[in-house]
Amino acid sequence: MSTDTAQATTADPTSTGSVGPPVAGPVAVEARQAAAAVASASDRGARIVVVAIALAWHAAIGLPAVLAARADLAAPALVAGGWLIVAATGALAGVRLLRGTPLPAWPLAALLLVVDVAVFAAAGERQLFTTANWVWGTLGWFFVLALWGRRVIGLLALLAAHSLIALAAVLGHDATAPADLARYAMYVYGTLSLPVAVFVGGAVIATLARERAAAAAAAHAMAAERDAAERARRDRRDRLALVSGTAEQVLAELADGRADPADPDVQRRCVLAAARLRRLIAESDDVPDPLLHELRAAADLAERGGLPIDLVTIGTPPPLPVEVRRRLVDPPTAALAGARDWARLTVVAGPEEVVVSLVTPDRDGPATGPPPACGDGDDLVELRYEHDGEITWTQTRWRR
Repeated sequence: MSTDTAQATTADPTSTGSVGPPVAGPVAVEARQAAAAVASASDRGARIVVVAIALAWHAAIGLPAVLAARADLAAPALVAGGWLIVAATGALAGVRLLRGTPLPAWPLAALLLVVDVAVFAAAGERQLFTTANWVWGTLGWFFVLALWGRRVIGLLALLAAHSLIALAAVLGHDATAPADLARYAMYVYGTLSLPVAVFVGGAVIATLARERAAAAAAAHAMAAERDAAERARRDRRDRLALVSGTAEQVLAELADGRADPADPDVQRRCVLAAARLRRLIAESDDVPDPLLHELRAAADLAERGGLPIDLVTIGTPPPLPVEVRRRLVDPPTAALAGARDWARLTVVAGPEEVVVSLVTPDRDGPATGPPPACGDGDDLVELRYEHDGEITWTQTRWRR
């Protein structure tokens, strides 16, 4: 069998058209993906801030105060041990929080409350309202670490328990003077309001970022779909004008007597023009399998012209852009227009490859073949055309 270069006796005017990129996926899916990415970035920034505040406050303020006042503490070893436990717990929680690993929130919260009770008891009356009693200002931030990403009601419950523990310590040390009670109220407000504000603010900022990103992504996706639809409409209009011009030329020659209807070449031009028009119409049909639909349209037109044709399909083609489908369908359609006696059209498809093959009897006279693939689909669709005097074989192949 000899192999010839795939050249056409009649060039396909539609093969030079270009198609814009396929329309993007559903707007809602793109919007959700973009919103999730933006919200995740915003939430990660807030997590970094919270971890840094908690550990820095614990190390830079709590530890020096404990070391400086260790002689005045009722149980300095217990206060220092509690500081170490909270530091280790905070480091573990911070690492897992930054990695996005789920935390055992309530076991951590219970451990922190136990340390809270122990440190208030071990600080003693003299250090009750000093920075040596580090749980006043530090523990709220570690509650935030433990419950990050959860509902704010849980944080409020832990802070309320912390305030009740502090009140029990104040009453237990008989610090019931108006000044002591005022100091207690000020400590509770001053040390707990900021963690709550950061916790709620981080959640609100992430939510707002998600909503705004979703709205922006939806707007951009809709604009992209409109642009793609407009490009496809212009391309289809241009292709229709080219195909219609080819058909009008053949009809004009027939009407003027410049073409003989009995001439096989004239018949082939008519069939080819009709096949292109029919395939152009089939491209816009909303069907589950556009490629097979377009091939069936070409095969149906050939059968109406009296050509026996077998269409065999194996597998299911994956979704393909219009440009790739054209590169797969155009050469077999052009070859089918000049077929005589019989034809066999085979489609073998899989997720990674689609092959369209046409076998017809070889024609007498000069060797002819389908128009070579050209344009944007050349690097995706391979064209082969062979004949040996008995049969002509035309094949297009797409690989992912």
